[in-house]
Amino acid sequence: MANKHITYKTFGTCSQLIDVDVDENGILQDVSFTGGCNGNLQGICALVRGMHVDDVKQKLSGIRCGYKNTSCPDQLCRALEQL
Repeated sequence: MANKHITYKTFGTCSQLIDVDVDENGILQDVSFTGGCNGNLQGICALVRGMHVDDVKQKLSGIRCGYKNTSCPDQLCRALEQL
């Protein structure tokens, strides 16, 4: 796996886009959200930076935001699925 970047258009959340950079070992190097709850999303980005893609997906996949069927963390997992 070579270094990869994706810009993912989110669905069903307040954020609109997620930019993700992953290195050749599957480690998240950088994550940033456009839109959404700025403080919370900065926290998520700081927490997942340096984690392996599989660990992030295991911890955050399926999280819901209130009545919505998804959340910004869940959308991050969907972005990682497309890498």
